[in-house]
Amino acid sequence: MVTSDQRRRQLAKEKYERQQKRRAEARQKARRRAAVIGAAVAVVVATLVGLIVGGVFDKDKKDQAADPSASPSASASPTPKKSPSPEMAIDQKAKYTFALKTSAGDITFAMDAAKTPQTVNSFKSLADKGYFDNTKCHRLTAGGIFVLQCGDPEGTGMGGPGYTIPDENLDSLGKANEQGQVVYPAGTVAMANTGQPGSGGSQFFLVYKDSPLAPSYTPFGKIDAAGLKVLEDIAKAGTADGGQDGPPKNEVKIEKGTVTQS
Repeated sequence: MVTSDQRRRQLAKEKYERQQKRRAEARQKARRRAAVIGAAVAVVVATLVGLIVGGVFDKDKKDQAADPSASPSASASPTPKKSPSPEMAIDQKAKYTFALKTSAGDITFAMDAAKTPQTVNSFKSLADKGYFDNTKCHRLTAGGIFVLQCGDPEGTGMGGPGYTIPDENLDSLGKANEQGQVVYPAGTVAMANTGQPGSGGSQFFLVYKDSPLAPSYTPFGKIDAAGLKVLEDIAKAGTADGGQDGPPKNEVKIEKGTVTQS
């Protein structure tokens, strides 16, 4: 028979064992929570390290510092179509003229085939295929630089022919100043690009007022007096939202783009 004293000792022992069990379970739960938290922290740290190493934050800083009106950019398409660049088919000793029949009036410019053969050859090839027909000039800038940008069949600034052409004639506008810029005179026609060397496609810009730019944009044409007057009238109307950089207020559509040899 179990005495009352033995029963008390038995109950005390069972209580102690239960307390020890609960404490052990609590320690196991704490260890599991710590492991989960540690793994989550490790993932976050690894992600941050990857972003820093990959230059994502640097890119954001550069994007914030970039002035969109300071360069005639042509954004790279996220899903670019690939096409072969055209074979050389022009006479580099001949003279070529690009005539743009636009909704705002005719703009004609002579192209320098001798100094920019790759550019002129590409533009003639594209024009012969009707590439520029019924396309909009999607961008007008009126601060810092003064240009009308055209040549994107999508009208978004992200379109192109699916190939790129090399930069040409970059030293023709003289030596860069202390800010690394040269003046692109009014009447100049030059290639837009993504900011990287050799990234020009079909987008180009027409300068209606002297514009300081880095000598990174192939100058390949000169607008005639009548065409420059049309361009100046387009610029006077301003942008659609009244800002310094955006679509022209009055839509400018290239109804027909023709390159002829003379």
